[in-house]
Amino acid sequence: MGERAGGMGEQRSFSGLFLGLLALAVLATIAGLGWTYHLSGRLTHAEMQLSQTQQQNQKLAQTLDETNARLKVTSETLGHKLGITQEQLEKRAQDLLNQQQAAEKHFESEHQATQQKISSVSNDVSGVKTDVGGVKTDLSNTQNEIKVDEAQMQNMKGDLGVEGGLIATNQKQLDYLKHRGDRNYYQFTLRKGHRRPVSTVSLELKKADSKHNRYTLYVFSDDRKIEKKNRNLNEPIQFYTGKNNYLYELVVNAIGHNTVSGYIATPKNAPAPVNTSGN
Repeated sequence: MGERAGGMGEQRSFSGLFLGLLALAVLATIAGLGWTYHLSGRLTHAEMQLSQTQQQNQKLAQTLDETNARLKVTSETLGHKLGITQEQLEKRAQDLLNQQQAAEKHFESEHQATQQKISSVSNDVSGVKTDVGGVKTDLSNTQNEIKVDEAQMQNMKGDLGVEGGLIATNQKQLDYLKHRGDRNYYQFTLRKGHRRPVSTVSLELKKADSKHNRYTLYVFSDDRKIEKKNRNLNEPIQFYTGKNNYLYELVVNAIGHNTVSGYIATPKNAPAPVNTSGN
């Protein structure tokens, strides 16, 4: 009895395993059929797209052939009307294309040249701006120097007790006074014993003491001889001359061996000199 019961148990276990495997096989078959159906649908869709593409390509090829045929007919007709062959027409077309390419290269070359010129002009403008800045700096420095020179000059009373204009002690200051234009200025250099006309008067050096910076000279004006004795360097020497008694001012600012140099300042409305060799 026991052996029989054991045999029946083994048969039941084998039957259950068989049924399980059979169920798995059925499920795999169903899944395979579903996947096959899906792939078949995609393949069919792809074949339809390929067929449509082929049809479109055929239409395009046909259209291209027709277009080429029309162009050929048009070219032949045009060539016939112009009296040229297809080869000549193609040659002319190629010549036109070459000319267009050459024109484009020329334009590009001109464009580059223009850009270089613009760049050069920009550099020149920058250089000019730099030069202008330098000129402005120089002008500012000059103006400052003029202010310094003007501050160094002063009004002094002359030997007649009259306060005259600014006294220049060197050439730079004298140039500044000339530029101002307040008075007329006549420069001179006198040698001992030589009479010389300056402005509307004449001057003659009598004595020059370079060691002590003193001198003596004569002024000849209006038939008069005026002696200016033992005068100092840069001292304003004054005298009246002319019918309207114009006040002249004489300054000696350099004394050498038997020589002196300086200038005479006259009012702007004073008569002009007949001989201006002393200017």
